[in-house]
Amino acid sequence: MMDLLFLASAAAPHAAPLSGMWALIAADFSNLGSPSALSALLQVLIIDITLAGDNAIVVGALAAGLPAEQRRKVILIGVIAALVLRVFFALVVTQLLQVVGLVLAGGLLLLWVAWKMWREMRHGHPAGGSPEIEGDEHSGVRPAKSFASAAWAVAIADVSMSLDNVLGVASAAKDHPGIMIVGLIFAVALMGIAANVIAKYIERFRWIAWVGIAVILWVAGTMVYEGFIDPKVGIMSILA
Repeated sequence: MMDLLFLASAAAPHAAPLSGMWALIAADFSNLGSPSALSALLQVLIIDITLAGDNAIVVGALAAGLPAEQRRKVILIGVIAALVLRVFFALVVTQLLQVVGLVLAGGLLLLWVAWKMWREMRHGHPAGGSPEIEGDEHSGVRPAKSFASAAWAVAIADVSMSLDNVLGVASAAKDHPGIMIVGLIFAVALMGIAANVIAKYIERFRWIAWVGIAVILWVAGTMVYEGFIDPKVGIMSILA
């Protein structure tokens, strides 16, 4: 991860990049007893778990109306795309955080994700779902009518949710680079390995989703606030 390696090198100029990354991780986790570090870690884990599960649910719901062979292809495309996008956004996260207005946009997108999840929790109705994805039966997402429309809708959903996942993790752990590194790696691993399992448990234990919504709202509100007032990347810096 070039940006994370650069960050590590800057913090430990006489160490190899990987050892510098490890030094950042060790420093943050050795101080995990502090309220700031523990809060950042919990927020990062909840964001990763909630958005990985929701990503899988959306992909499964969009593919639900297709024939079995096409449905499996769309789900595979969705999972691989989400995995690749999370890796890509993680590699360039430090540049993303320097783009004026992007933190604000990410916060607004996270607010939309939280609202969508709340609507699904309150008003979700059985929609069939894809048998390959457990927990997408009450998503409230309308299945796509063709392979092309499903693939396109999945791609758009993956871009927005992957970007939000990475920006959310980076914003929640901005003062703890070691926790941020672990959180970004965890986000990639969850989407590639355990997203379907998470979706199943979110459906079974609804309180997980409510906790996730609360944390996402908190991080989104912080991102929107900083997206306005931050002297470097806030939109007020343009007006000023």
